[in-house]
Amino acid sequence: MLVDHIDLRVRDFDAARAFYDPLMIAMGFSQFDIVGRDINYHRPGAYEQPFFGLMEDSEHRANGCRIALRASTREEVDRLAEIAFRNGARAFEAPENYGGSPRYYAAFFEDPDGNRLEIAFRE
Repeated sequence: MLVDHIDLRVRDFDAARAFYDPLMIAMGFSQFDIVGRDINYHRPGAYEQPFFGLMEDSEHRANGCRIALRASTREEVDRLAEIAFRNGARAFEAPENYGGSPRYYAAFFEDPDGNRLEIAFRE
């Protein structure tokens, strides 16, 4: 099964954009469309799917769910984790091997609303 898209709710659209714009662009989602207080990040030339979307919802409350974003190398995990950290990631856990496996390398953090994210690479 492949992911068609991610539609994430955020309380503060402007704060979310300040966090996600640099991260999504660094991941290759450099084109986007905005309608009101919604944004969808796309890869160039791929306006259908997959995409990563944010929608403002003043009632949103983060929960224990986590979205894991795939990196293609350990170095990419490091680079993307640094971008997330520089742009206000909360509860940041620096990249390292996780789960007792030298093949699973990841960084964990939260966005400004407390939504849990991970950037992972599996050898």
